[in-house]
Amino acid sequence: MSNKNNKKIIRSWAMFDWANSAYNLVITSTIFPAYYVIITTNAATKDKVAFFGHYFINTALSDYVLAAAYMLIVLLLPILTSIADYRGNKKAFMMFFTWMGSLACCGLFYFDINHLEFGIICFGLAAIGYSGGFVFYNSYLPEIATLDKQDSVSAKGFTFGYIGSVILQLICFVFVLSPKTFGITDGSFPARLSFLLVGIWWIGFAYIPFMVLPKGSPNSVAHNHHIIKGGFIELRTVFNKVKNMPLLKRYLPAFFFYSMGVQTIMLVATGFGAKILHLPTSGLISIILIIQLVAIGGANLMSKLSSKYGNIQVLAGVVVVWIFACIAAYFITNATQFYLLAVVVGLIMGGIQSLSRSTYSKYLPQDIPDTASFFSFYDVTEKLAIVAGLLIFGYIEELTGSMRNSTLALCGFFIVGLILLLSLLKVEKKDGNFSQFSDVNRTA
Repeated sequence: MSNKNNKKIIRSWAMFDWANSAYNLVITSTIFPAYYVIITTNAATKDKVAFFGHYFINTALSDYVLAAAYMLIVLLLPILTSIADYRGNKKAFMMFFTWMGSLACCGLFYFDINHLEFGIICFGLAAIGYSGGFVFYNSYLPEIATLDKQDSVSAKGFTFGYIGSVILQLICFVFVLSPKTFGITDGSFPARLSFLLVGIWWIGFAYIPFMVLPKGSPNSVAHNHHIIKGGFIELRTVFNKVKNMPLLKRYLPAFFFYSMGVQTIMLVATGFGAKILHLPTSGLISIILIIQLVAIGGANLMSKLSSKYGNIQVLAGVVVVWIFACIAAYFITNATQFYLLAVVVGLIMGGIQSLSRSTYSKYLPQDIPDTASFFSFYDVTEKLAIVAGLLIFGYIEELTGSMRNSTLALCGFFIVGLILLLSLLKVEKKDGNFSQFSDVNRTA
């Protein structure tokens, strides 16, 4: 029986997104950041925490840990792609990273101010597990769907992830809002229970795809390099190809700079609301749910606008909105303003993510066999942007003592990205063709 376009396999594949998207919503976006700010802030030390004898601003420390986790994934990604391509054992590695992430989330159940180092380590391991698992999850797409079905199958995964994460978020929401209903008297227990539920949800539902998905197919192309060295050689080969693609080599730097802003905002938004505006956990969860809901509409809206005006024009317009959003974040002072800004951020967040990936895909030549390598290059670019953005955001906060200044500094990333997009637009118009294919042929 063919693995391609098999409904059972596709549903099982989408269930992996259902399983691990709960981490992204509960751990990185809502309950964990709010809980972390609360337990690490007190009258004596204010927002300073000691981590293995070194003192950091609490939110800066979490930014540094996430940056380190994503940097490790950047280093591992070429190796992982190489293994997936050559050995055909992608499911085993997907299982490994899933177990790592889910167990780390379960470990967060024991996270309190007296076990700060343990909790922070679990936080970092969960991020590595989530990112590492997604590498292999994405690589299954061309194996389970024909080219004409990949868009719809990819959308199914996104939809499953959204529904699954929101369901678990609402379950956690009940415990956070009404702990006394369940006889809970420990104020920290609802948040810690949420972390445990994420870990159980993640590994539990992940076993649906693990039981159904094929283990992977070895690459039939012979290779003479060691598996680790070969991964980085493959990445360098893609880089050399990109240098000969006039449009793609201009798009990637623009994508890198505006992604520094986008990805950083996604990861620090809840901490900003908890720390700067002192919003309650219930309010923060509501805001993130609003962003999730609006993001789907934003993705569809940007898709329609791009078909009418062009991808780069729409991306440039969205980046302009991001610049004004950063400026607005610097000045907001109350929950109502934060809610309004969250709606705007949700709209442009969903749009810029979906449009960025499709733009990159359109710039790729159709006749190359190593599209996985090209998308590995795309993922490395995005992860490096996250690392750089989080490090700079955390450093500016420590230097100036305010997350507002860090938020304002994000404007610089977006401005550079906008300038690069506008320069790309000039080249694109001069070339007279959106597609990169003709450029590849001319430079081949």
